Amino acid sequence: MKKILLASVALIALTGAASAADLAARHYTKAPVAVASVYNWTGFYLGVVGGGAWEDANSPRMQGGFVGGTAGYNWQTGNVVFGVEADGAWADVNASAAGVVIVPGLGAIPTSVSSKTDAMGTVRGRIGWAVNNVLLYGTGGYAWIDNKITATLGAASISDSKFHSGWTVGAGVEAFFAPQWSVKGEYLYRSLGGETYFGAVPTGTVNFHTVQVGVNYHFNGPVVAKY
Repeated sequence: MKKILLASVALIALTGAASAADLAARHYTKAPVAVASVYNWTGFYLGVVGGGAWEDANSPRMQGGFVGGTAGYNWQTGNVVFGVEADGAWADVNASAAGVVIVPGLGAIPTSVSSKTDAMGTVRGRIGWAVNNVLLYGTGGYAWIDNKITATLGAASISDSKFHSGWTVGAGVEAFFAPQWSVKGEYLYRSLGGETYFGAVPTGTVNFHTVQVGVNYHFNGPVVAKY
């Protein structure tokens, strides 16, 4: 009986030791490495843009809104981003003045003159500083507007449209809010050269302040890197 009892104790001890050895030999896998998005601004993009414009002049001054599209391309080296961008927009930026003209034999005839910009756009260079998904930038280049002046005298009315060219300068901030989507806010000062309407009425320089927001789709998203 003693021999049987000793054999049982030895068997239990050996079984426990084997189990402990198995536990010590187990291997555990490491937790997966976190993946973070590192944004690279290089590439082509398309977007929509809209905002408000007001003339840098005394009353009556032209003011109103616009909406249109944007296309551009960026190159990034380090934190510096270079780019070129073009935009065009339908606009309703206008002003008018009214009064009366005394015509002998007819008396006071109502008269008015209105000026309306119905399209505007720019072609600009951009240079900025990127901090991952946020870009601060300055911009400048060519600007244009399509403007129409209408004069009325009683029931008679005449109009003339002219294309004004000039320059623009400004600044903005743009940020990715999704892997291929960004939103931007931008201020531009636009200075357009004068034109002669109706063959005899010259205008001075037309200057606009514009504030606009836009959403862009980037055809190459951020570079994904593992840390």
